[in-house]
Amino acid sequence: MISTRTPSSKKTFTRSAAGPSGPAEHSYPAPTHDTALNTAQRERALEELTSAEGLDLLVVGGGVTGAGIALDAAARGLRTGIVEMGDWASGTSSWSSKLIHGGLRYLYQLDFALVHEALTERGRLLETTAPHLVKAQPFLWPLKHAYERSYSAVGVGMYDALAVAGARGRRTVPLQKHLGRKGTAALAPALNPGKLAGAIRFYDARVDDSRLVIDLVRTAVGLGTLAANRTRVTGFLKDAHGAVTGAAVTDLESGQTHEIRAARVINATGVWTEATQDLAANAGGLRVLTSKGIHIVVPKEAIDAETGIFLRTEKSVLFIIPWPRYWVIGTTDTPWSEDPSKPVATAADIDYVLDHANEVLSRPLTRDDIIGTYAGLRPLLQPRLKPGAQAASTKVSREHTVTRVAPGLTSIAGGKLTTYRVMAVDAVDHALGEALTRSHPSATADLPLVGAAGYHELVARAGDIARERGWTLARVTHLLDRYGDEVPALLESIDSDDGAARRYGEPLAQASAFLRAEVAWAVTHEGAAHLDDVLLRRVRLDMERRDRGLSAADEILQVMAPLLGWTKKDVAAEKAAYAERVSQIAAAESESTDAAAVAHIAGSI
Repeated sequence: MISTRTPSSKKTFTRSAAGPSGPAEHSYPAPTHDTALNTAQRERALEELTSAEGLDLLVVGGGVTGAGIALDAAARGLRTGIVEMGDWASGTSSWSSKLIHGGLRYLYQLDFALVHEALTERGRLLETTAPHLVKAQPFLWPLKHAYERSYSAVGVGMYDALAVAGARGRRTVPLQKHLGRKGTAALAPALNPGKLAGAIRFYDARVDDSRLVIDLVRTAVGLGTLAANRTRVTGFLKDAHGAVTGAAVTDLESGQTHEIRAARVINATGVWTEATQDLAANAGGLRVLTSKGIHIVVPKEAIDAETGIFLRTEKSVLFIIPWPRYWVIGTTDTPWSEDPSKPVATAADIDYVLDHANEVLSRPLTRDDIIGTYAGLRPLLQPRLKPGAQAASTKVSREHTVTRVAPGLTSIAGGKLTTYRVMAVDAVDHALGEALTRSHPSATADLPLVGAAGYHELVARAGDIARERGWTLARVTHLLDRYGDEVPALLESIDSDDGAARRYGEPLAQASAFLRAEVAWAVTHEGAAHLDDVLLRRVRLDMERRDRGLSAADEILQVMAPLLGWTKKDVAAEKAAYAERVSQIAAAESESTDAAAVAHIAGSI
């Protein structure tokens, strides 16, 4: 039984979106609920999730895959719920390379379909669904020898052609440009001219990965999804025939246990896929291998360049990616057999990234340049094997797979950040079956995420906003690229009586790029309930400060405390817990092996 909730796929907004080929009409479901994530919303969601009415679809896992599935299901008009055992995006989806890309390396594997799919989604994110979060980013592909130019040009040319085809003949980013030594040096003086024959400039895109996930969840909530993080699935409910009919969950904030009834359940737990599906079945399902990728962060002044840099290594690729205040450099690709909740960079990982970056830089980077590091785990698919069988590494895939683990339970794993929407469509289609999919088709192709719909109009007024506030254009751009068309609401919070009293319009003393209002917004609208939620996934000082944002903790806690009703004891406990995390990671990064590094980590990263 499908209980169609408003908004359904038949109730839509229509808007005009001007593109290079002229105005285009887009239709998408209309939001009917408040999109804010906060403690009150979470409590209401848990109450409704556990009501007798039950759900059409329950999603387990609050990373980009699960959040995308929840949005897709809600946009079809299904009564949808999503639970996550940690904070939103606290797993793999916080620690990626933060790129929206087609995957140039997959062209070398002749996987044209995967690249075309990813580039189509890249264009959609840039233009329609998340233009406030996803930004076109130029990269240089350095050429060490003249003979590399011809075959590299073919690869990049194919990349551009697939992107244009995916956008139905339109260019969503500029095409490749060939540069000699002089042109390369003009764009990237940091590159060692003695080691280069020139470069090719091409475009991909970058995104704040955790913010993308949070906006996906918020958009889904606006369409009626019941969302509760820090809610762990401890088992699955079954009927007399063994079909999964919901999940048993524990509220990790209160310790209370609940049962959620659902006609269908989708497991989207990434590197925890096997552990989750094994709660329902002892055999079958997806086999997921885990690979660790680490990145280092260096200040903007450490590398003199106007573009990003793309490097091929003996194992994979390495990106040097510019952000407004820093560069992100990575990634590695190494097997991981330790606790999936404790990925951490080792000294060997850091040296690997430095060594490969320094192969093309005229001023070598050193450990003294590093202001941050982070590590994440990729879920890599391979077929389910019989006990004792050996897997060939060539079977591992970034492509996603959807399968039925048991009646009523679907698992999805693999895939790329860029293609989360396609993964969601496939997962919900699979869970519904052919007949229900026809009557409840996906409606997310043109659906803008929270903050997206009015973004371009506000960008046109950025200068006016800066003058009215006495701010720099850079500050206004910073806000627009984080909150999109919600910036007016953020400004209202600054101008309110509470905002004035709590100095929301002032920058953080120890992190002046961010306003105090952004910390408050993280609590009232983005579901932050702990200090690490803010520092790791909302304001993200963890990755751009040598002390991982600890020096800003007191002021951030000062903003958070009255909004969350914290006592002085609560505040002290939050700071102590974060300080311990900082200390443990520092100790772990001095080790040369994963096992030795993980031994320093007491809890989840």
